Amino acid sequence: MAYEVTATRRRPQDFDSLVGQEFVAATLKNAIERGNIAHAYLFSGPRGCGKTSSARILAKALNCLEGPTANPCGKCTNCQEITRGASLDVIEIDGASNTSVNDIRQIKDEVLFPPNSCRYKIYIIDEVHMLSTSAFNALLKTIEEPPPYVIFIFATTELHKVPATIKSRCQQFNFRLVSVEQLKELLAEAAKEINITADEEALYWIAKEATGSVRDAYTLFDQVVSFSGDHITYDKIRDTLGLVGLDLLNTLTEACAEGKSDEALEELDTIFQNGASIEQFIVNYADYFRSLLLIKSGVIKEALLGQSMERFSSKVLEQWSAPQLERGLSLLLGLYRDIRYSLSPRYEVDLAISRLCGLSHFVSMQDVHRVLERTGALLGGSNPFVEGGAVPPEHRQLSKENFTTKFIPPVFEEKKTASVMPGGVCDSREMERNQYLSGTQRNFSAQNGVPNGVFPNKNIAEEKTVASWGNTELSGQSVNNKPAEKSATFFGGSFQKLGGESPVETRGIQTAKRFSLDSVDMAQFKQAVLEELSLKHTSTASALVESLPWEISENHIRVTVPNLFSLNQLQKERAVVTQTMAALVGQDVVFEPQLKQDVSESKQKKQVPQQIDILCKVFKGSVIGVSKR
Repeated sequence: MAYEVTATRRRPQDFDSLVGQEFVAATLKNAIERGNIAHAYLFSGPRGCGKTSSARILAKALNCLEGPTANPCGKCTNCQEITRGASLDVIEIDGASNTSVNDIRQIKDEVLFPPNSCRYKIYIIDEVHMLSTSAFNALLKTIEEPPPYVIFIFATTELHKVPATIKSRCQQFNFRLVSVEQLKELLAEAAKEINITADEEALYWIAKEATGSVRDAYTLFDQVVSFSGDHITYDKIRDTLGLVGLDLLNTLTEACAEGKSDEALEELDTIFQNGASIEQFIVNYADYFRSLLLIKSGVIKEALLGQSMERFSSKVLEQWSAPQLERGLSLLLGLYRDIRYSLSPRYEVDLAISRLCGLSHFVSMQDVHRVLERTGALLGGSNPFVEGGAVPPEHRQLSKENFTTKFIPPVFEEKKTASVMPGGVCDSREMERNQYLSGTQRNFSAQNGVPNGVFPNKNIAEEKTVASWGNTELSGQSVNNKPAEKSATFFGGSFQKLGGESPVETRGIQTAKRFSLDSVDMAQFKQAVLEELSLKHTSTASALVESLPWEISENHIRVTVPNLFSLNQLQKERAVVTQTMAALVGQDVVFEPQLKQDVSESKQKKQVPQQIDILCKVFKGSVIGVSKR
């Protein structure tokens, strides 16, 4: 008797034999029993999952001499002819080789003749998505209103290529991939039929490589049987197909986990010397890292791992965390893409193994987030990762105790202010006398100093006011300090002496009225506004520094700036500037920034070529200057 491949020998002959397609089988059986036979069916799904087999079973169920029946006998003449493919009334057409409209016209002519010996004339068109557009159009009317004895069954692996007009005229059934466990059981039955012993590990490997396709599983099984003899083992499969064994991968990964790059690279060379290709090694190593990640996540199902959990290295699982394993898997997936365009794929693999040796030092963003949360809570400051800047509940008592009840305000002497020299450089003698400017006192101390030794040299609020330090309010405390003669404020890259009292920086204290619009010194008023804005709005203050002398008309304050950048900045922050000015004068004001207009602009417009003018209009731009060459 001629040899028959396993996929053909074990092709399902009834609906109960379909594996993994219970929904399709149950639906078709119920439809046959109720007599609800559609005139067109569309079977779609991955390769090797039973589409063509289901079409033949449906044809036998409808044409069986004992039917129509949901369970064809398989013994009558019609069933046997359909099984052999010799029935005149069940026509199988390969859509990939019969794509023209002439082939479809021939079908349209044939459907006019009734079946010869069967109950229904059934057309099974496989790979129907390969038909041409004109062939689909020619088939539309025939599918929509066929003779009562004609049934069309279409099968395709690419449903998106089938026109919607065809889909709407058919009952659609989506076939699914078969699970690894079901494939493994089918392979065990196939091995038992031919009296071959197969290890569980070998069958699991074949089932995983089939990726849900029954036909692929049987084809690979036949190949393995050819070189394994009477006993199929994973070791024979590994040695024959050039796979990287699990033991070698364990040894390589343990060396990487311990940071021994020399041993890891030597082990890698051993793997390649045994005949493994670079692509196969990357595939096996990526699958190995995936299995480690699944185990680390608590998944121990052998069907997913492909091996028993005990075979994986416990040292690696203890050394690397789940985020580190994710990083390693991502590195290997990227490596597979990189070797296609690399100068030397071997160099890429060596580099990847060297990077895996440093994987133990990888810190995920979640770990950094957690450390910052704990650090912020212990320091009692605001936490950017907690909503509203609130301290987590487990640290609130510690923060309150350290920074509310035990806080003692710093006290400064009057003559500890650093002298200011041109260019923003402080006098060295003053630096020696002032520990906060010389850098000798940098650490935070709630009793002796402030963060980094930097404290605003300004007057603190009087008694019975509410001040704040960080995010913790200090109430009921007297915070006093003697005023310094002049305050050295950094602005615009250098220190400048600003006359008058500086606004209080503590929370809950508003800027007091200091000017009157009726008689105001514009230079002092401008300096006060700059001083206020320089605390939190440096860019806005920088734009005002370049402004021309200010003009006041009633409650309108006009500020002229020399360039568009400054004008845009002031217009964007107009509300902040208006609020600052209103606080200083004690009444509502209208802030009006404007651009300086001079004769040079009109000259530049005349000098702009027409092409540049068109570009400015198209891209909504403007000429900022004209250079002479």
